[in-house]
Amino acid sequence: MRKRKQTYPPARTATSQRSTNRAMPMERPTVVSIDVNALAGAGGLAVGDRVRINGTGLYAGETAVVEALTGTAIPSVFVRTDAGGTRRVRTIDVQRLPAEDGRGLPAEDRRAQ
Repeated sequence: MRKRKQTYPPARTATSQRSTNRAMPMERPTVVSIDVNALAGAGGLAVGDRVRINGTGLYAGETAVVEALTGTAIPSVFVRTDAGGTRRVRTIDVQRLPAEDGRGLPAEDRRAQ
């Protein structure tokens, strides 16, 4: 006589979390939205410019000095805050500040001084 195949009950962790409403598709909680305006960036930044970090995240609202520029797919700058912290920030998330020596101003305003 042949031995029957053993069957096991489903695991307790295998509960389905699917929505009962099939009309609305389920959206993953890890979906990321990409800001396509970040490709344009904020032009006219130079090393040594004073900027304010806008947006959310680390060092938001603090003033900093631009230490390096990167020309990647989404332009960004490497900044050092007045408190000494460093961070890479998208150029659309920084706002140029006027400095006492005029370095934070656009090139045409620097010529006028």
